[in-house]
Amino acid sequence: MAQQVKNTNIIWRQYFIKFYHGERVVLFKGQQRRNIQNLLDKSTKPSNTNSFFNKNAVVIEKLSQGVTSSAGFKDRVSLLRKIIPPNNDTPIISPSNHTPIRQKQSLVVEFIRLIKAYRDLSKAKLAALVILTTMCGYAMAPMATDLTCLFATTAGTGLCVASANAINQLFEIPYDAQMSRTRNRVLVRNAISPIHALSFGTLTGMAGVGILSTMVNPLTAMLGASNILLYTCVYTPMKRKTIANTWIGAIVGAIPPMMGWAACTNNLELGAWILGGILYAWQFPHFNALAWNMRSDYSKAGYHMMAVTNPLLNSRVSLRYTLALFPLSYITPYIGMTTWWFALDSSLINCVLLFSAYKFWKNSNDKSARDLFFASLVHLPVILALMMAHKKDQGIIINNEILDVDEKELEKVMQELES
Repeated sequence: MAQQVKNTNIIWRQYFIKFYHGERVVLFKGQQRRNIQNLLDKSTKPSNTNSFFNKNAVVIEKLSQGVTSSAGFKDRVSLLRKIIPPNNDTPIISPSNHTPIRQKQSLVVEFIRLIKAYRDLSKAKLAALVILTTMCGYAMAPMATDLTCLFATTAGTGLCVASANAINQLFEIPYDAQMSRTRNRVLVRNAISPIHALSFGTLTGMAGVGILSTMVNPLTAMLGASNILLYTCVYTPMKRKTIANTWIGAIVGAIPPMMGWAACTNNLELGAWILGGILYAWQFPHFNALAWNMRSDYSKAGYHMMAVTNPLLNSRVSLRYTLALFPLSYITPYIGMTTWWFALDSSLINCVLLFSAYKFWKNSNDKSARDLFFASLVHLPVILALMMAHKKDQGIIINNEILDVDEKELEKVMQELES
């Protein structure tokens, strides 16, 4: 029996309940443990004891002694209370002892549920892609070496993206409920209230713009605030009115790399516009391919997309802007952003995307749309990585002006800066 009590204490430390039923030891946990606790508190017998234990038992062991099969339900309850001695290590069965445990568990579960809801409300995967383009814009700027500024830019941009996505979902609750891809979003299934979502979107937007304004520069903060307004107040309502919403949405996607550049230089030089242009052109094959396979849902929800209203234009636009990626990539070495090796490497990856876009234009179907969509997902990180790998030293910044210096003059310039 001593060994039996010891095992019971170990189980109690893991917040299990051991119950003695007939000649068996029945181990319960989780919700089953709470069901047993309610029975013990009320000292009431279930209508069918054997059925209850067989349904809820997790582990069954042989009971060597202590109770007989003829013992009544209340007798077995009394034995359970006696076999667990009252001491500091072993809690006694009572509602007061278990209420803090239940409260702590419920708080943890609620916190995890809330984090998951915020993650879905922010569209975490999309936000990560946007942050990646922002970091690339910062890395491509001249003399991008301030890690504190980079972290602040990343955090501020991420909060701005979370704000825009949350408010966008708030506006589109009735339409998301009609589409198979979005009917399980947190607001559609009432995982959080609209007021909660609005508060989250407002606070993250204010925090994001505040971080960019105080820790980066006002220009980057203005771009972040403008992107929130452009996405929520222009792009979102335009989706139900005109196919021009796709071009507005492309502008929204083109701004983050420009924010990264502006965070480093506090200016929007030609390099920032080239980065924005590449992201702008990339979004048409990416989104139009996605919209093709979602066209029935978009039609059902009343969205005006090229894939719904004009499928031929949808595929032509995809091909057209894929072709535009070639000259945009060639401009970067011409203006000194990258070496000329980038012109060669970018041509290879652009040709892969062009091949998929051509197949989609030639024969628009679900397969060619999926091929183009996945090709675009691979294309973006690869071309950004190649651009950073072939980045050319552009000198240093003095008073917001880029000065081209060679290695021999660098020490002299640094001495001038110190003085």
